Amino acid sequence: MMELGLLTGGSEELVNQLNLRGVLPAIIVILVGWFLSGLLSRFLDSLGEKWSSRRLIIKQLSVFSRFLIMILTLFAAISFIFELSGQGLSLLVGLIVFALSFSSRDLVASLMSGIILLFDRPFQVGDRIAFDGVYGEVLEIGLRSVRIVDLDDNLISIPNNQFLNAKVSSANAGNLDQLCVMTFYIGPEQDHHLAMTLVNEAVASSRFVYCDKPISIFMQQVVLGQSNARLMIQITAKAYVIDGRFESHFDSDVHLRVKDAFEQAKIGYD
Repeated sequence: MMELGLLTGGSEELVNQLNLRGVLPAIIVILVGWFLSGLLSRFLDSLGEKWSSRRLIIKQLSVFSRFLIMILTLFAAISFIFELSGQGLSLLVGLIVFALSFSSRDLVASLMSGIILLFDRPFQVGDRIAFDGVYGEVLEIGLRSVRIVDLDDNLISIPNNQFLNAKVSSANAGNLDQLCVMTFYIGPEQDHHLAMTLVNEAVASSRFVYCDKPISIFMQQVVLGQSNARLMIQITAKAYVIDGRFESHFDSDVHLRVKDAFEQAKIGYD
């Protein structure tokens, strides 16, 4: 009852400070802010696509600039509508927080989580992350949700608060290049030394490989299958792709080269 009384008294005070003549300027400010936010976002995204070596930094700048414009637009619109003193402004903020927390706790949690993600930065816009069975590129970190584009070009939105209580892994952690792991199998009687050499050549000759970082080739014996288990030699290649967006292209290119090389060298599964 006491909280409702404070809320009622605060509402009456805000009504007394309402400036109807400021409604039109406030609407104009909101429209201008919305237009500038969209224009700046499109410009920075276009600039990032053209300047690929700085794409991730530019995308992160786009997120922060959009967030800043949103906050400034909100406060500018409020200042036009309400002639607020310092006490009145504090009261308005308190009423907004109370209304949001009362109407939707999940929304408030997502808003606060969005701010935490922006500053704590467990991942960034442009990173390729794996979370709860979803893998793809982070397209946007918003105040309510994170939007991810997966390898099948599906747009997936995940509420921000889910990232605070679950594991999330980033494949490139803010870098343009990204580690890729590829596995190949040959029979236990095959020439594994030659096979490892052919895999290394296939990786090194791909136009998608990032040559400034090392290529690693490993071999081990594994048992595949359950009912019809069989011993196989597994060859693992670890190399970096020049841009995370070319991950699938890199994987496909290397597998094609290895398949052709194995066929010419008569290396098989038996």
